[in-house]
Amino acid sequence: MKLTRSNLWHKWFQTGLSLLLTVAGSQVTAQEQKVWSLEDCITYALDNNIDIKKQQLNLDLMDETLLQSKLGMLPSLNGYAYHGYNWGKRVDPFTNEFATDRVRSNNFYASADFTIFDGFQKLNTVRQNQLELLATRYDLDAFMDDISVMVATYYLQVLYYMELQGIARNQLEITTLQVERTSKLVEAGTLAKGDLLVIEAQMATEQLARVQAENNLSLALLNLTQLLELPTPEGFSIEKPELGLLEMPEQVLKPEEVFGYAVMNRPEIKSAELRVESYDKGLSIAKGSLSPRLSLSGSYGTGFSGANQVGIDPVTFTPVIGITEISGEKVYSISDYTTYSSYETKGFRDQLSDNVNRALGFSLNVPIFNGWTGRYTIARAKIQQEQAQHDLKLKKNTLYKTIQQAYNDALSALKQHEAAAKKVNSTRESFKYSEQKFNVGMINSVDYNNAKKELNNAESELLQARYDFVFRTTILDFYMGKPLTLKR
Repeated sequence: MKLTRSNLWHKWFQTGLSLLLTVAGSQVTAQEQKVWSLEDCITYALDNNIDIKKQQLNLDLMDETLLQSKLGMLPSLNGYAYHGYNWGKRVDPFTNEFATDRVRSNNFYASADFTIFDGFQKLNTVRQNQLELLATRYDLDAFMDDISVMVATYYLQVLYYMELQGIARNQLEITTLQVERTSKLVEAGTLAKGDLLVIEAQMATEQLARVQAENNLSLALLNLTQLLELPTPEGFSIEKPELGLLEMPEQVLKPEEVFGYAVMNRPEIKSAELRVESYDKGLSIAKGSLSPRLSLSGSYGTGFSGANQVGIDPVTFTPVIGITEISGEKVYSISDYTTYSSYETKGFRDQLSDNVNRALGFSLNVPIFNGWTGRYTIARAKIQQEQAQHDLKLKKNTLYKTIQQAYNDALSALKQHEAAAKKVNSTRESFKYSEQKFNVGMINSVDYNNAKKELNNAESELLQARYDFVFRTTILDFYMGKPLTLKR
């Protein structure tokens, strides 16, 4: 078979597609083989969540900023080199003479500057960046905690919808059996056909409820796997821990006690406290801009010029300065003069040695008036300082409100669970009694369905209160520094 370009593309496409399916299949197989606990989900999310990786890059960036501010306190050193040609008339900087031909020139220059005093601006900048680095680390910790809480929330949602799906399935099975039993009673003439139609309508309603429960479970699984950055929810299954009897744990403290611990240890509070200190340093930096600046500078340079000429093949002679009147004899100068038969450019190394220039100096810059820039910088730093203080207070207030709300919600959920448990027990007995009466024709299908709805609602309320209580108490434990877990 002749290989054409289209055939090659087709083969490459098939190969790539099969490779992609193999990789995806291996990932799904790995998910199917593993049952994920809450701890597994949290660990995986912290290792793979893209937003966390972005936060880690912010930490790396702040680390580089701190390093740069530290190195900024060292003297600056710069080098300069130039190589060029000039045409036309100009004054050569090394010979101080006019040059009209093409002249090659080289310049080499090195300079150093060191700030002796700048109102401690550089020092305070280093200290501010150190505080910002620590604050950024706590920001990362707080963000990771937020992700952990989101994972726990989605995990409990999956558990909740799994149980809700089980309730819907059980209700549908009961109704299906009742439809079969009612059909036989209608055929026997014991019940009217209208009762069968009502039960069948109830079965259709419960079938819809089961589909909705399945959809809710699929959506909850999708939310959890997307948060974990997994490619697909297919084959993903979670561990179903035994929650046991619900009661307010003795280790769950009052909101004030939980807040007293959390406000001293929570990363978002520590970050806000460090930023208050950071803006204090920012105010010191702004005030330093009004201080005189003393600097030390030095330089070393040399160069080469093609216009720097030296003579070769010297000829020495004594010039005639006059003739005597009487004898006509020539009168010679008392000094000999030397002329050169030709010239050449002075050597490169010789010129570098001869043209050395050194400089050392101090400079004092005293700010007098610069368009009110310094005063504006100070005013702006003070505003930022106050904003940081308000942010700290706001985060403390938010933390206390969250803890207080979680505690009250836990108590409410516990009370609701106790009431719902009693309601389930009573409605379950009531439903059994109604079912027996319906089977012997003592009540109609409408009363039977109402009893069944009461049982279904009571079971749903019990389930919702149960998971609400578990979530709230888990959050309270989390604020006390304990890891997120459903294993008690």
